[in-house]
Amino acid sequence: MSKMPTVKDVAEYAGVSVGTVSRVLSGEAAVKPLLRERVNDAISALGYRPNVTARALRTSRTDVIGLVVPDITNPFFAQLAASIERAALECGHSLMLASSHNDSEAEQSHVSAFLDRSVRGIIVVASSDGSGLDLPASVPVISLDRRFGAFPLVSTNHAQAAALIADHLYGLGHRRIAYIAGPTDTEAGRMRKEAFVSRMHDFGRSGEPVELEISHGRFDYESGERIARELLSRPPQARPTAIAAASDQQAIGALRAARDLKIDVPRKLSVTGFDDISLANLVVPRLTTIRQPADMLARRAVSLLLEEPPGKGDEMVDGSLIVRGSSGPCPQPGASARKSDPISGKPDS
Repeated sequence: MSKMPTVKDVAEYAGVSVGTVSRVLSGEAAVKPLLRERVNDAISALGYRPNVTARALRTSRTDVIGLVVPDITNPFFAQLAASIERAALECGHSLMLASSHNDSEAEQSHVSAFLDRSVRGIIVVASSDGSGLDLPASVPVISLDRRFGAFPLVSTNHAQAAALIADHLYGLGHRRIAYIAGPTDTEAGRMRKEAFVSRMHDFGRSGEPVELEISHGRFDYESGERIARELLSRPPQARPTAIAAASDQQAIGALRAARDLKIDVPRKLSVTGFDDISLANLVVPRLTTIRQPADMLARRAVSLLLEEPPGKGDEMVDGSLIVRGSSGPCPQPGASARKSDPISGKPDS
């Protein structure tokens, strides 16, 4: 097997010094365009690949960004990871991904492993509010979606977005509403719940009161289905007319429970989610939800991480309400659905 080409081989092929090749590889702007082109042609012709480990020893950094998410099976975090990888590649960096499985000890272990590999910086979607550890100031860290320690946070404005869902359901006439909240040990879960509850209380003070019931679960399908099944197994007059969930996974679980119990969505029950995962636009009926701008969040997190010096302040991005077929007007007492009507009460968007 032939040996791998070296920097010296590239220099000889291009007819330049080893120092010029090194400056091209490190991205220095001072190299003349003609020389840069000759070096890049030589790299392509020889199939040269830089020794990332050796470069890290010289510079104490690699062109790698570390990302820790709480649960890679959660479609929103998978979408976020894909967006971060694209944003990193556009900046000439690659991504190293780890999942903490909602375990703060595993999360800290992953962060330590990234530091051992001399990453350029680390983005963390925290497993819980209590997570975070002392890290060397030389390695920038950005919190994404959920706060990690005291590091700057890039996230959707969870309170603004949750209020949009409250406005939507109240505007449709719903006054008996169940809210399926996320874990209380996450800032995102608490902010979504508190904003939704606060908005409903405001409506109650200025207009018709809202009968609001709150249940807590994880941000997963199983929690949504289990809680919704309990709520919907009651007599019709004691059931909520709308279920607002703190995540799309919970909401899709609630849709499943309603289907099993033969409760028509949206004619007898409205269901809303939060995140706008890809599946939200595929389930039947399609899910009304809050769209988190994953691409924008990813780009801002990567940008703040790579700034010199790295960004220090929090950044909030507004979410948007996406109205689809799972929400509709509050059913009128005694009204019965006509079997010939379509299942969805409004067009998808």
